[in-house]
This record gives sequence, C-alpha cells and structure tokens, in this order.
Amino acid sequence: MPHLSRHRPVVGIIGNMNLLHENYPVHAGGTMNSEAVAQVAGCLPLIIPSDPHFVSVAELLDLCDGFLLTGGRPNVHPSEYGEDETPAHGDFDRCRDAITLPLIRACVDRGQPFLGICRGFQEVNVALGGTLYPEIRDLPGRLNHRMPLEGSLADKFALRHAVRFTPGGVFARLMGADEVMTNSLHGQGINRAGGGS
Repeated sequence: MPHLSRHRPVVGIIGNMNLLHENYPVHAGGTMNSEAVAQVAGCLPLIIPSDPHFVSVAELLDLCDGFLLTGGRPNVHPSEYGEDETPAHGDFDRCRDAITLPLIRACVDRGQPFLGICRGFQEVNVALGGTLYPEIRDLPGRLNHRMPLEGSLADKFALRHAVRFTPGGVFARLMGADEVMTNSLHGQGINRAGGGS
C-alpha cells in the first residue's frame, strides 16, 4: 500500500464526556468546533477522548500538530488550584482534568500550539498555576455568562459582549480589529492569572 503524505495539519479537539439518550456514554465535541478547525483554519479536526484510560499526553503530542481545548459543562476541579470543593463549583470531569492539564503544560514546554475556549481557557490558566472564581456572576459588576436555559441554539450562542484585544497583538492582527463581539458561556472565571498565561 503506498504511503500517503499528510497535507492538512491535525488539530486535536478535546472532547467531553456526555450521555446520548440519557444512558449511553459518549465522547463528544461541538460541530461548530470541527467546522472552525476544518473550514476556517484548513486543518483536519480529530475528536480526542478526554480520558487517560484511552490516550496519553505523549501520544497526543506526537499525533496532533495543535489542540483546541473546548468548552464543556463540568468545571475544572478546585483541588487543581488549591481550593476545597463546594456546591458552587458545580459538576466535574476528573478524567478531562487528567488529560488537559498535563497536555497544556507539555504543549507550553514543547512550543506546540493550542487554543483554549471557555473551559479550555480556564484549564490553561489552572495548568499554568492560576486560580478560578467558582461563580463569576456572584462578583460585583460582573456579567452572568451562564448559558440561557431557554431559547434556540442561535439565542444561546448570541453575541453578548465586546472583547478588546491588545492593539497590534496577535488576536488583533488575526481578527483585523482591536475589538469584537462574542458570547461567553461559563460560570467560572479567572481569579489569579497563571504564570505565562
């Protein structure tokens, strides 16, 4: 069989544990993430099971050219950033913590690219030694970033607030603007920034 060369960079999309039909465990990723990786970035999307029983950080680093750390309903466990668990912290996915946190550190050490969105952004902060607020909506002057329970998918992902980039920085150059509108669907938020984040 002839060897086929790889043309598109492979981006590992960290999946989330979920239940299909309320009783069938699956590893899943949002279609919009795969669409962005394939159609916007021109890369090959690969859903990664977020469970150290199935994959190792070393294997992932060798297989993928970069990573997309997606959002997800469960929060990063507070023990990962030196706090005790309380009901305010919500649900957790310890298997995902066990893959993503060391993966981020290894990517930083190796210079391998990754992008953290929502929970993924929070994972980056925790992996680099930062801490999180369990409920940013409880802080004075902060917006409620929780996903609305009602409404269509378009309503849930509607643009809700502005994000300002460092003028002339990487994101400003990529977006062609110093400010864009976005949504934010999470309960936790950055408390103390981790080193190098």
